[in-house]
Amino acid sequence: MKHISTVYLNFSVTVSFFLLVTVFCFSGSLFGQTTLTQTLRGVVLDIDNNQPLAGANVTLTGTDKGIITEADGSFRFTAIPIGRYSVQISSIGFETTIIPEVLLEAGKEKVLTISLKESPQQLDEAVVRTARPVSQSSIQSITIEQTLRYAATFFDPARLATSFPGVVAANDQANNLVIRGNSPTGTQWRLEGIEIVNPNHLSNAGTFSDRPTQSGGGTNILSAQLMERADFLTGAFPSQYGNVLGGVMDVHLRKGNDQKHEFTTQAGLIGIDISAEGPISSKNKSSYLINYRYSFTGLLAAMGVKFGGEDIRFQDLSFNLSFPTRKAGHFTVFGMGGASSNMFKAERDTLLWEVEKDGFDIEFKNRMGAIGLTHKLKVGRNSSLRTVLAASALETRREGYVLSKISYNRFFVQLDAFKKTRYSFSTTLSHKLNAQWQLQEGVYLTYQQDSVNISNRGIARGGMKGLIIQPYINLTGRIAPRLTMQLGLHWLEYTYNQTNSLEPRASLRYSANKRTAFSLSYGLHSQLQLPQTYLALKNSATRDEVFPNVRLGFTKAQHFVAGYEQSLSPLSSLKVEVYYQSLYNVPVAKNPSIVSYRVIPAFSTLNLLEGFTDGELANTGTGRNYGIEVTYQQLLQNNFYALITGSLYNSRYKGQDGVDRNTRFNGNHTFSLAGGKEFHRRPNRPFGVNVRVLWLGGYRDSPIDLEASKGAAQTVYKATELYTIKLKDYFRPDLRIFWKRNKPNYTRTWSIDIQNVTSTKNEAFSYYDILQRKVVQQYQLGILPVVNYRVEF
Repeated sequence: MKHISTVYLNFSVTVSFFLLVTVFCFSGSLFGQTTLTQTLRGVVLDIDNNQPLAGANVTLTGTDKGIITEADGSFRFTAIPIGRYSVQISSIGFETTIIPEVLLEAGKEKVLTISLKESPQQLDEAVVRTARPVSQSSIQSITIEQTLRYAATFFDPARLATSFPGVVAANDQANNLVIRGNSPTGTQWRLEGIEIVNPNHLSNAGTFSDRPTQSGGGTNILSAQLMERADFLTGAFPSQYGNVLGGVMDVHLRKGNDQKHEFTTQAGLIGIDISAEGPISSKNKSSYLINYRYSFTGLLAAMGVKFGGEDIRFQDLSFNLSFPTRKAGHFTVFGMGGASSNMFKAERDTLLWEVEKDGFDIEFKNRMGAIGLTHKLKVGRNSSLRTVLAASALETRREGYVLSKISYNRFFVQLDAFKKTRYSFSTTLSHKLNAQWQLQEGVYLTYQQDSVNISNRGIARGGMKGLIIQPYINLTGRIAPRLTMQLGLHWLEYTYNQTNSLEPRASLRYSANKRTAFSLSYGLHSQLQLPQTYLALKNSATRDEVFPNVRLGFTKAQHFVAGYEQSLSPLSSLKVEVYYQSLYNVPVAKNPSIVSYRVIPAFSTLNLLEGFTDGELANTGTGRNYGIEVTYQQLLQNNFYALITGSLYNSRYKGQDGVDRNTRFNGNHTFSLAGGKEFHRRPNRPFGVNVRVLWLGGYRDSPIDLEASKGAAQTVYKATELYTIKLKDYFRPDLRIFWKRNKPNYTRTWSIDIQNVTSTKNEAFSYYDILQRKVVQQYQLGILPVVNYRVEF
């Protein structure tokens, strides 16, 4: 990435300068002092059975504006002055709830779906809620408004998640997430509650070997324009979540405006983004929401402009169609699809070669798509049924060619080809037994197909097909007025190799008073292996068609989480969590000195990201992750917000040799500060400054055997000293500045995000360079400014 970083930086700084000049020119124009208004409307539902709540009081805190919901639970405020509000909802027999950070702009109506929790007694305090609480611990909710506000997240919920405690990016070129010391392969992506294939462009971005990953990439394919919220869980998952060890990013889509057509366009150094929404039929309140995006680098590449020889392109389309009916329930049709590529062409003048990569042609292509149907149906007064049918598929291919210095011909030397297809069905029946207890039972059925073809000093190839079966049951209720319990059971089975696991889940939450709460959670969790692990060929140098790992069992982990929460004010809180994760059944080398000499005794799949092995493994390894996390959050109030998080953690493992070692991802500490201030010096013309600072412990690297690397013409690590080198701490300050202009019927926003303002050189990894014949240190991205212009109307 040496060439692309330097060229892109120079180009983006130049473009940023001219765009900022334009911004200030525009900001000099005078606007009228007219008070602009907008509509705020929505619906209030019972959180446990999805039934509408009539007669609920909806008020805008700090104002005299209030309204009562209609028979269908709907409410509507008209001619509300634009700005930020907190919405309070109360109803007899239900918890009073506050929805914070509601932004009204001139360009678009604001439509809310609000859920209330029935309470057997009227509590004194109001509950601040941004989404349905699917878990009693280790959960954060991410909104579209946050992705537009936090510095240097580039509208990607996964990048925003690195502001949370214990969450770190594997490399700042991509959104692969290390959660509580777990490899990014332990992160699961869900769409509308169902697991999908990796939904990211350029899935090889930021990896040590430039190979594709199964869990991240350069940017998310699903545009944040479609996101209602994302539930981000980091441990002790409730029983509806299975086949995951590290974390879950569960993205839920919003429905389009069912009363008027609205549009959003934005253009910047990320790309061109166009979205539209509105009613399909005003009679039955059906609606559409659609978004298309094309990369800025792709536009330049089409004009012949490349970054250091790299032709980088991506484009995607996503949509959500909503069809409510009177008696048959509510249907939605959703989908997303994207294609990306990265083509690096070697410099044909060999005298200009500086590093090993300069002598290679590398061609990477990535295609992903998902389509699905959801159906929600009321079953009687106190029950509801939700069904999802979806298909998702992913294909990545990376080819490497070495250029001959003599003939200038290129020779094929590397192949990494993956295909994954999922056909998924889920159904969930929810019962509200009474005011205190709710029961939920459901099942996930996924027919999964994998195809792998890897050839480069080690081979994994072949295909596998199987059904992943995951029934579950979950019971939630109050044991006492202030004590809530959640009990669940999850079953995971993979028919391809007849492996299965029964997994209990449990949690308790005690509200000591109106400001203080304690929680305790436990869960047993399992996850399938990577397809390249199942399909590894034993001793592949001999090309024997022997697959020793197809019978591997799941990697398993027991999660323990204890939490403390203190409400400091209605919109600020302090949260502390202590966790312990005990991993076992981890695939490690099986008698490597005799059977599979290609696998070293210290090998463990806990350290894999994009890598693979071609030796025989056994489920005999262990690992453990434990730590403490602290979060202070001030939701946006008086035009100011702050999120300060930190964690101390340890991530260890044991391989076949029984030696206790640091995992590759053991950084030991995280610290994040995110905050911002909005200024309203002129009517309808706010501007804001947002900052984010990341200070993280460095990952672990392994010492390189220089002489052995010279002899093998590749990087050779000292096998008995894996992960004994700790990289320097990672430090990165980010800045976001925006200027917003509201005029009748539209809003426009200029913004500039600057990642790594100080251009700190953060270490990534080291490798042996065959051209320089020495060990070379690689660094992550330097300063990266991204300008964006957005119009909503």
